[in-house]
Parts: sequence; structure tokens; C-alpha cells
Amino acid sequence: MDCKKALKETEGDMEKAIEWLRQKGISSAEKKSGRIAAEGQVGQYIHTGGRVGVLVEINCETDFVARGEDFQEIVRNVAMQIAACPNVEYVTTDEIPADFVAKETEIEMGREDLASKPENIRAKIVEGRIEKRLKELSLLDQPYVRDQNITVEDYVKQGIAKLGENIRVRRFVRFVLGEGLEKKQEDFAAEVAAQTGAI
Repeated sequence: MDCKKALKETEGDMEKAIEWLRQKGISSAEKKSGRIAAEGQVGQYIHTGGRVGVLVEINCETDFVARGEDFQEIVRNVAMQIAACPNVEYVTTDEIPADFVAKETEIEMGREDLASKPENIRAKIVEGRIEKRLKELSLLDQPYVRDQNITVEDYVKQGIAKLGENIRVRRFVRFVLGEGLEKKQEDFAAEVAAQTGAI
């Protein structure tokens, strides 16, 4: 019925009808965003070769939806998205600590390329740069890897519209093999030279 209505609203134009349906889905998702999502699933994705792994918790409203194939596909796709985005550290920009934002703002204000600009112009430029930087750290603001025309947030909203329940990416952890460890530097040539010189 929605497809028929979309075609009627757009006078048979398929492209406009698809856009109309997407907008309708996003607006219905906005209405559901206030509802409590306490069920869901912890999903995982291990990238080929086992060098990158992701755990993600995504919530929905009912256990019935959480067990469904459509919801599980959303969990898998979001986990893959996280694996593909090494700079992402937060689900949304709202989660980024205020002291981090303040430090980034301070750094940007001190940049040499802004020194000659008037204060009000400098503030606008810094605001734009900070907004861009924060979006780089936010999962929901990333272009969705399977459709670069939408963000991860739009993808989740499409899932909300399709499943009829609020869906919320709650948290995630990304593991990279060896991250944070110092690797031993070995100089085999020097070792061989030392051993042959000792003989």
C-alpha cells in the first residue's frame, strides 16, 4: 500500500517514489526514537585473517524482533561498519567528552592559517572544523559502507521503519591485533655478524 501511495504522490515517477518512501520511513523512525529499547543482541564481526574484531550491542524493543533475521542483519552490518572505520570511537557526537572538544577547539584556534582572520570569522571556521572532526569520531555520522549515499544513522532509521520498533546502537568495542603492544625490533644482520665474529 505504501508503494502504491508513493507512486500516486509522485505521479508515477519511480525515483521520486523511492525517495518519498525513504523520507516516510525516516519520519516514522523519528516518532519511534523515544521508545525504550531494552532487548537486542550483542553481535560480533571478525575480519578475514583475524586481525580486527568488533563487539557491538544493538538494542530493540522486543525479543521477538531481536531474534529475527532482519535485526540480526542490521547487527552484522553495523559490526562490519565499525571494523571498516578505524577512527570511530563513539556511537554519537553527544558522547564525546567536553574536555576533548575544548582541547580540539583550543588547537584549532591556535592554527597559523587563522591568525590573520577576524575573530568572528575565525570562530566560524573553527566551529566548522570541530564539527567535522567530531563527526569523524562518531559511528552514526559515517557514510554507510554498503551505500555511501546514506549515513549509518540513516541505515538504522531504515531498519526502524522496516521493523516498526526503535533500534539503538548502544556501545561497541573494536579490537586490533597487537594494538598498544611494543613489538621487539630484531636486527638479524647484526645478530649474525656478532655470532660469526665470535667464532
